[in-house]
Amino acid sequence: MKNLKVIDLKKIYGKGDSEVRAIDNINLEIQPHKFTAIIGQSGSGKSTLLHCMAGLDKPTSGKVFMDDLDLYTLNDDKLSKIRREEFGFIFQSFNLIPVINVYENIILPVSISDKKVDKEYISDLINKLGLKSQIKKFPNELSGGQQQRVAIARALANKPSIIFADEPTGNLDSKTTKEVMDILKFCVNEYKQTLVMITHNDEIAESAENVITISDGKIISN
Repeated sequence: MKNLKVIDLKKIYGKGDSEVRAIDNINLEIQPHKFTAIIGQSGSGKSTLLHCMAGLDKPTSGKVFMDDLDLYTLNDDKLSKIRREEFGFIFQSFNLIPVINVYENIILPVSISDKKVDKEYISDLINKLGLKSQIKKFPNELSGGQQQRVAIARALANKPSIIFADEPTGNLDSKTTKEVMDILKFCVNEYKQTLVMITHNDEIAESAENVITISDGKIISN
C-alpha cells in the first residue's frame, strides 16, 4: 500500500502581470485502494495537479510524498524508476505504439524496466480486459474502446500501486465509457490499486469514493 500526500503545492507560470497560478497552495491526501475523481472547469488546474502528483511535471514549490519519499528530491533516474514501477498512466489519447502488436504494447513497461514478464499475471489481465482474441493485432486494427483496454492493460502491466488517468474516457461513447470504468473499478478492487482520475463526466465522478473539486488552482471541496 502506497500513500500519496501533497503539501503546499504550487505551480506558477510566467511572472508579474502574466503570472498564472495553475496550482495555488494545494494540500491533500489520496486515499489508498480507492477511486478518487478530480473535477473542475477547463483551465482549473486539475491536469497540472495530476501531472505534479505523478512526477510528470515539477511543481514550483511544495512537496509530493509517496509514503515517506519526497518525489521531487529525487534525481531524474530515480524519479523515472518510480514512474515506471509504482505508477501506471492512462490518457485520453491511447498513446499505443503503432508498429508493435497488442501484446507487445501491453508488456512494454515491463520490458523497459528490464524485469521478467509475469506471464500468468499478464494473461489474467488480458482475459479480464477481454483482449485475448486481439493480442496479435496492431492498434490500428482495434476500435477506440479496445485501444483504451490495451492502454489500461499496459498501465497495469508493472503492477503499479497508483493509476493516474487523465480523461481516459473523453474520446469514447457512453457504452464504451461504462465498460472502461467498470474495468478500472474492478482493477482497483481486484489488484488493490489506487485510482486517481480527472473527468468531466458527472456520472463517473458520482461513482468515485472521493471527489476533489478544483477551481482556479485551489481545492474548493474534498
